[in-house]
Amino acid sequence: MRKQFFLTALFSFLIGVIAGLIFLFLTKPNAPTVPASQSQLKNVVDGALVGSKGTYGLVVTNLKTGETYSVNPDRRFNSASLYKLWVMATAYDQIAKGNLDKDEVLSRDVAALNSNFNIATDEAELAEGTITMTVGEALNQMIAISHNYAALLLSERVGLKNITAFLTDHGLRQSQLGEPPQTTAADTARFFVKLYRGELANQTYTDEMVVVLKAQTFNDKIPRGLPDEVPVAHKTGEVDYFSHDGGIVFGRKSDYVIVVLSESDFPPGAEERIATISQAVYEYFE
Repeated sequence: MRKQFFLTALFSFLIGVIAGLIFLFLTKPNAPTVPASQSQLKNVVDGALVGSKGTYGLVVTNLKTGETYSVNPDRRFNSASLYKLWVMATAYDQIAKGNLDKDEVLSRDVAALNSNFNIATDEAELAEGTITMTVGEALNQMIAISHNYAALLLSERVGLKNITAFLTDHGLRQSQLGEPPQTTAADTARFFVKLYRGELANQTYTDEMVVVLKAQTFNDKIPRGLPDEVPVAHKTGEVDYFSHDGGIVFGRKSDYVIVVLSESDFPPGAEERIATISQAVYEYFE
């Protein structure tokens, strides 16, 4: 009787142990896995960054497949001229609402603009004279040749409050006007994704913004390592130790957003690095 009781108890104990092990096995969290394609993109980007000096914020997103990879996406940088993207989009928003016309003539005394935007005399590109251009001309020059006074004219006309509202309305919460304006690779990529999807304006003005961005004349970063026939709608930014480029690449097989922000002691080296990253990403997607 005792032997039978002992065997029954032992059997019950073993069943409990086995059940516990099965439970632990089934509920053990799986190790995180990285999709094969994302891992490949990571290898491509990380390989292009090997040996780089300084700090980089980077986002790459394939607009057709959703494949994405980022490095320091939320790291804040001085935006340099990337803030002009916000001014452009806000201006088109005001045009769509009937509050602004592309044929409207903007004219302002240079000294007044410098004063209104707190530009010190020793830092101002211009100290005197008058800047006059239409809204349409200001939009084109602000992007294509990064004309700073065209940007100031438009910023004053559309209003800084409206630019800030644009950032908030479109979820660009890591970007802000100020001295200096700041942004992140994540926010800049978000801007271009929204532009591509037509979420910043109606189709007509979306197409116009893309055309304006394709007319960019500073092409020694993202476009540099690409075939000449590949269209790139992008905006660069340079100031002090910062060198940036971000935009949409319209490849033969894929459209993708690439944004690279950098801070380094040698910006020309960062420009070379951005071109290297761009070429590597293009060859991977194409």
